Amino acid sequence: MIIGGSASQALAAEVARELNDKLCSVETKKFPDGERYFRIKDEICEDEQVTIIQSTGYPQDENMMELFFILDTLGDMNIKNITLVSPYLGYSRQERRFKEVECISAKATAKLIQTMGVKHLVSINLHEESICDLYDIPVNNLSAMPAIADYIRINFPEKKPIILAPDKGAENFAKEIATLLNTDYDYLEKVRLSPEKVKTKTKSISVDNRSVIIVDDIISTGGTIVNAINILKLQGAKSVDVVCVHPVLVNDAVLKINAAGANSVQGTNTLKSEVANISVAKTIAEHLKTL
Repeated sequence: MIIGGSASQALAAEVARELNDKLCSVETKKFPDGERYFRIKDEICEDEQVTIIQSTGYPQDENMMELFFILDTLGDMNIKNITLVSPYLGYSRQERRFKEVECISAKATAKLIQTMGVKHLVSINLHEESICDLYDIPVNNLSAMPAIADYIRINFPEKKPIILAPDKGAENFAKEIATLLNTDYDYLEKVRLSPEKVKTKTKSISVDNRSVIIVDDIISTGGTIVNAINILKLQGAKSVDVVCVHPVLVNDAVLKINAAGANSVQGTNTLKSEVANISVAKTIAEHLKTL
């Protein structure tokens, strides 16, 4: 039985189709004062394996609260075997304490999810792998890179583009995709030319007259991507496209990226977005088959 929360109902329907599982009918609505209402409309047997699919991105509080409503309702129905698939897991940016007596939001979220009866958690490209260690239940951090590689293979069949990470931190994403596509990859690095002057350039490969696809896990405001596009254009890139796992894309980020010269901006459907055209349904379904 698959239950789709408000943030991921379309994705839940795709996963259910992939698995030939039943998609549970639910009723969700919002009261005039902003509070949420949730009801399960189908009968669920106590021994049934139930998978909830609900991203907890913006609006984080609202989507997280609805998730807890779903879990509490299943608890009242004595459902014991609950898997949570949260493709984008909110409040995961802070997995450790940087200042004295500040909240570790990822740890607080982990406590709440576990106490609500979740037996297995599945997410996609968590902000930090160490988030898995905050849980006492099994956690699987799946990669969206194969789905992204398939998208690039279909939509850029003749270009053999350079897969580029906007910084060293995203190099592993670029490497994974490039390996699947048998093409080149690189990342942008800052080189200090003098005490006052820093230049940002590709680490190893010239992009002159090459097609480039920038890949990152999360694009929020788009500032890092805009900077990368500007650098690539100066270095003679023939074309620049942008792909990400989690298209947060706040404050006209897509407009800024397009204005900087990107041919296209695409993301996966871990979050609802105008650019969420790469589906991770098969990635999730294939993993659920192994549980």
